[in-house]
Amino acid sequence: MVAELAREAGERVEVARFSRRQAGEPLPAHWTPYLILPSKPRTEYRLVETSAGIALEASADKSASGIYRRIRIDPNTHPLLEWRWRVESLIPGADTRLAATEDSPARLVVSFHGNAKRLAFGVRSQLRLAKALSGQALPYATLMYVWSNRHPVGTVIENPHLERIRMIVVASGAEGVGEWRGYRRNVLEDYRRAFGEEPWDIVAVGVMTDADNTRQKARCQYGDITFLRAP
Repeated sequence: MVAELAREAGERVEVARFSRRQAGEPLPAHWTPYLILPSKPRTEYRLVETSAGIALEASADKSASGIYRRIRIDPNTHPLLEWRWRVESLIPGADTRLAATEDSPARLVVSFHGNAKRLAFGVRSQLRLAKALSGQALPYATLMYVWSNRHPVGTVIENPHLERIRMIVVASGAEGVGEWRGYRRNVLEDYRRAFGEEPWDIVAVGVMTDADNTRQKARCQYGDITFLRAP
């Protein structure tokens, strides 16, 4: 993937401009489904009209899947990530620390390239097993910005299923549910804090709304996603 794509340049890298689309039209071809397991029901993603314009709406019903865009971004030159979303409600019983209840109504997903050979044997085995089960190769490392029911904003959570996925809580509890909320994160600093190392290039950006582990429903509307050059 890294060999195929040139690094993005310019002051702004527009990963997603859902606001420029039309409600009901297909997503651009560069947005690809990501399946957790082929046997799991998929979350539905569609462009809809909202009070804030066109957005990508994710509707999960005991389901789990995401969509992502392959893109190459140097986090050293473009570390600032901006996006917005609107969560309709929390997921009862969800807790991202526990495998049995590891669901979130909103996730912004950033995947990184890296040298998998330097990972411990057990971690490499996890990645191979995940690929065998899902049919899709996992990246070297993944950051997820999530909405948590209870964990404080700023908490870093290791995914209970896969060690190379780390979640950072950017919203917690019922405050802001039902409202559009905007975020700006320094991905370079967040990666260093989550993984304790320097990141290589970003190779994919996506979103995911899932409620499969709790057997619940969830809905989130995702707005535009942009990376900005360092000041």
